[in-house]
Parts: sequence; structure tokens; C-alpha cells
Amino acid sequence: MVFRKPPDGGWGWVIVLVSFFTQFLCYGSPLAVGVLYLEWLDAFGEGKGKTAWVGSLANGIGLLASPVCSICVSSFGARPVAIFSGFMVAGGLMMSSFAPNIYFLYVSYGIVVGLGCGLLYTATVTITCQYFDKRRGLALGLISTGSSVGLFIYAALQRELIELYGLDGCLLIVGALSLNILACGSLMRPLESSGSPPSEKTCVDKVPDQYFVYHEKGKTVEENISILEKGYVDEKCVNNMPDCKQDSILNKNVLSSINVNEKDTYKKKVVEQTNFCKQLAKRKWQLYLTYWKETVVLFKNKVFSALFVAILLFDIGGFPPSLLMEDVARSANINEDDYYMPLISIIGIMTTVGKLILGILADFKWVNTLYLYVTTLLMTGVALFAIPFAKSYLTLAMLSGILGFLTGNWSIFPYVTTKTVGIEKLTHAYGILMFFAGLGNSLGPPIVGWFYDWTQEYDTAFYFSGFCVLLGGFLLLLAALPCWNACTNQGSKLPPNTYSYKVASSV
Repeated sequence: MVFRKPPDGGWGWVIVLVSFFTQFLCYGSPLAVGVLYLEWLDAFGEGKGKTAWVGSLANGIGLLASPVCSICVSSFGARPVAIFSGFMVAGGLMMSSFAPNIYFLYVSYGIVVGLGCGLLYTATVTITCQYFDKRRGLALGLISTGSSVGLFIYAALQRELIELYGLDGCLLIVGALSLNILACGSLMRPLESSGSPPSEKTCVDKVPDQYFVYHEKGKTVEENISILEKGYVDEKCVNNMPDCKQDSILNKNVLSSINVNEKDTYKKKVVEQTNFCKQLAKRKWQLYLTYWKETVVLFKNKVFSALFVAILLFDIGGFPPSLLMEDVARSANINEDDYYMPLISIIGIMTTVGKLILGILADFKWVNTLYLYVTTLLMTGVALFAIPFAKSYLTLAMLSGILGFLTGNWSIFPYVTTKTVGIEKLTHAYGILMFFAGLGNSLGPPIVGWFYDWTQEYDTAFYFSGFCVLLGGFLLLLAALPCWNACTNQGSKLPPNTYSYKVASSV
């Protein structure tokens, strides 16, 4: 489908508003799961690595399923997907309140809520990119702050609800709040196509009603068999006239009770429906092959290949602090009376600031968004190396703020992806990249938890996390160097809507 030129305003700002609240409502609890993590440790008595799977699945499973989420959004549109996903998130949170063990939470909170969040994230990012071009960085920055504001508010809200109503009551109330996603999704009006006729019906809709023989009621099995026999006789008549006459005489008594017009109609229904099924199966197979061919083409792009490695390593190392920072403080024997604000809330509010500032910076022409993203990766790695040396609330709060701000690079990641592969391939490429991001989210917290279970301290775990993030940043930097672009561009031109990364000239 060819969309009309993005309006960069108008109803697009409504899309930004509802997308903000959608991410606020769906990601508030999963991102602030560190508060629930401590309660689940005490309630079920499992190890830190095993319990960390709940939060990591909730944040990772939706990203792991990003290719499927992208296909759903492309096939059904952002509005239906958002409404359906709202039921998933709310239902998963409410079911989690009745969890008898940690394994039940893997399904209810980890898979159901996580998959709903993944669908909602893909829907909000896709429809925002369709409505904005020149202000895309600002728009993505604004909607991505929804999850960060949700982290800031839900961290304190869930702690207060647990004190008042217990863990089960907290999850029920948070699930009821998530039903407001339905109202937000109903306002995600799709962008109309430009310069093209009204959208065509799907293959199934194009088939006339008379083709669907099984929709007819009141026909007995004997009558349908007779109709098939009539169709066989008619086809034989075309190829062999003498045999046709003999078969007609033999079947005359069987077919005499059926009206001639009715027999012809049913014959056409059976034949045309069979042809339709064959064509539909062939078309689906061609679409499947095309998808994998386009995937291979994407991975031939060096920047895209390095980008998927970087996002995988970044989420393995950079995501655990948002889930485990409260437990890090408790393991360091920091007195709770010294807490001025939950560390998770600090991460949330600074992530909001980071997303806004980085999103605004991405809109400046003199800023190279890829190098900006690489810078955030390298700084995140250094901050992770510093966590083992933080032994007071003040130092942990400062590192939480730094990590939160740098995690705001999520707001420019769709922008970098769009400039790398073009808006036409955004949904496809973004789904692949989010799959690897989800893999990192799912593996990161359990790995850190297992390191603690083995060593009874977090130092080794965060050294490992910092190394992963730094490695991803350096690999992406090497792939984006101008010398690679020069080699790639020899003898070939870049495809339209593809961004060639070069060092920004000094002004």
C-alpha cells in the first residue's frame, strides 16, 4: 500500500497522545516489575535467576514475537491490534493475581502480558511513523516517554497498592487500569492512501457468495454427491462425446430428481471454489518466499547486521538494572530509611528525560543519529562497570539516573532503523530487530540472577553486562565507519529512502 505524504501534524498529534497513554498503561507494570520481583521472591521462595524469568519474559516475549506482531499490524492495522492487545494485557495481569506458583506467572504475566505489550508497541510505533516524517524523532520521543512515565508512576503505585491490598489486589487493580487501552486503540485512525483507488478487498472478499457451496443449507448429502457426479460427467463430455452419451443414460435416473439449473450452479460452485483454494495457497506461499528473500536482502546491509548484534548485546547487559536495582541496593545492605525515592522510579523519570532530549536531537540535520546511538551504548557500558563500586544510596541513585537517561535511546532506535532501511521496509526490519532485542531482554535478568546465585554478589554479573554493551557499541561503530560506505557504494547506488551514514561536518 502507498500511503499519502505524512501530515506531520493534525490527527497525528492525537495519534501521539493515545500512543503515549497506550505505552503508559501497558508497560507501566512490566517495566516496574522490580517492585513485584521482591514480593515474588518472598512469596514463592525461588532463586533470583528463576524468579527473574517472570519480569524478563514480560519485557522480552513481545519483542521476540515482533516479526509476528509486525505481520499482524500489517495485515489487520494498528487499531484492531491495539484493541485486541488491550484485552490480553488486562487479562494477563488479572490472572497473575491468582498465581499459585512461579510457573503460572511465566504464562500469565510473562507470556500473555508480554505478547500484548509487544503487539501494542509495534502498533504505536508503526502508525506514528506513518503520520510523521520531518518531526518523526520528536513524535517517537514523545510516545516512548509513555513507558518511562509509566515506570516512574507504577513503581510507587504498585508499592502502595501492595501495602494496602496485598500483591493479589495490586495486580487486579493494575489489570483493571489496563482496560483503558481499549479507548486509546479506538482512536488510532489509519492513514488514508493517496492517489490510489479505495483499498481493494481481500482475496476472500472478492469471491462471490455463490462460490461458497458450504454456506448453502438444506441440501442433503445425496444431492451434493449427485451434483459432483454431474460435474464429472460434464467434464468427460468435453473430452469424449460417445462415452458422454453412455454415462448420461446410466445416470439419467439418478439426476432426474434435481433441477437442471440447480445442478449447473452447484457444479460451478465446486469447481470455482477448488480453483480459488489453489490460487490462495499459491499466493500465500509466494508471500512467504518473498518475506524470506527480503530478510536476506536486509542482512546484506552491514549497518543493519551490526545493529541487530548491538541491540541484542545492549538488552542482555542494559536491561537488568531496571529489574534488579532494588535488589542490588538490598544486597548492599543499604538502609531503607535512606531512600528518598525508589531507584526504579529514578530510572523511569530519567528515561523520560532521555527519550525527549535524544528524540529532539535526532531531528537536527547536523546530528548523525547512528553515532548518537553508538555514544549512548558506550556510555551505558561504562556506567554498568561502575555499579559494583556503588555502596551507598546516593551513588546508586546517580548511576540509576545515568542509566535511565541512556536507556532513552529507545526513542531514536526506530529513527535509526527507518533511516537505515527506508520507511517501506520499516515494519519488516523493525520486527526482526525487536526479535533480537526481546531475546536480550529475556536472557539478561536471569543471567545476572544466576551470577548472583553462584557467587552471592552482583559484581561479576555487572562486569559481564558492561562488557556485552561495550562490545555491541564498538561493532556498530566499526560497521558505520565511512570507509565501509565507500566500499559498498562502489559500482552500486543506495536504494531510495536509505540513509548513508557519514561523519557530520563541523560547522
